[in-house]
Amino acid sequence: MRIAIMGSGGLGGYFGARLVEGGTDVHFVARGKHLEAMRSNGLRIEGPEPVHARKVHATDDPREIGVADVVMLCVKLWDTEQAIAQMRPMVGPGTAIVSFQNGVLKDQYLRAAFDERQVMGGVGYVATTIEAPGVIRQTGPMQRLLFGEFDGSRSERGQALLAACLAGGIKAELSDQIVREIWQKYVFLVGLSGTTTTIRMPIGPIRSDPRTRAFLLEVMREVVAVGRAHGVALPEDYAQVRLELADDVSPDMTSSMHHDLQRGNRLEVRWLAGGVVELGRAKAIPTPLNRAIADILALHAEGTSHG
Repeated sequence: MRIAIMGSGGLGGYFGARLVEGGTDVHFVARGKHLEAMRSNGLRIEGPEPVHARKVHATDDPREIGVADVVMLCVKLWDTEQAIAQMRPMVGPGTAIVSFQNGVLKDQYLRAAFDERQVMGGVGYVATTIEAPGVIRQTGPMQRLLFGEFDGSRSERGQALLAACLAGGIKAELSDQIVREIWQKYVFLVGLSGTTTTIRMPIGPIRSDPRTRAFLLEVMREVVAVGRAHGVALPEDYAQVRLELADDVSPDMTSSMHHDLQRGNRLEVRWLAGGVVELGRAKAIPTPLNRAIADILALHAEGTSHG
């Protein structure tokens, strides 16, 4: 199986290195110093389960890769449009495209750009940061990929991707309820990213203070209401379930959006809290707290440090 990874940062680099370790033919699309380091020293994962893929195929030109069996889209959400344009040479009639990006709007963009039968749903869970060019640090023990066909079928391509993931030690599952899985992550992610970034604190203090705890719960309740209005099979009390998850995670857990704010990077707020507002508006569901998060972060959304 030939897998192309569009975006080789914390998410794509981590899972791509594990796929290489399992013997899959993986081709990375990367850029800048990260690409140079991957070409000369391979790709190294530091952390609980270290991996060093000493020789990797890496390029900044998807045309060099040619048509892949699977394209895994792992870029930050603000790069999606550009990535879709760049990845076209890797997409043939039989190519499956899976986005492991955050949020729920990502698959709409892919369906609009390609034959919708080529698009599979995906959810990625891993806490990573790029420690240095060519080096990704895993900052927590969790790593998991879920993917599946939107119609719930167990396709040959889904099973082939599952086999490749399992060979590389990835905790992967082929889901027959991928839309629900995507939204389950979205509920928690919108709550975590919105509160940690606006409050500028990790989850511990936020869940401990009655006012900020209530704020986190209400933010997630809005996401659940919007998902249910769009026909997603989420229980009515699902925000409470996610709050219990927030109680179980490490108190110093924060979000990649909070890290991006601290570093002066661009923020994914337009697709996270902003996505809830957009999807809520389509079904006349009020989302005042997510609207507040999007408005509070609006002046930071484009970042201060990118050129």
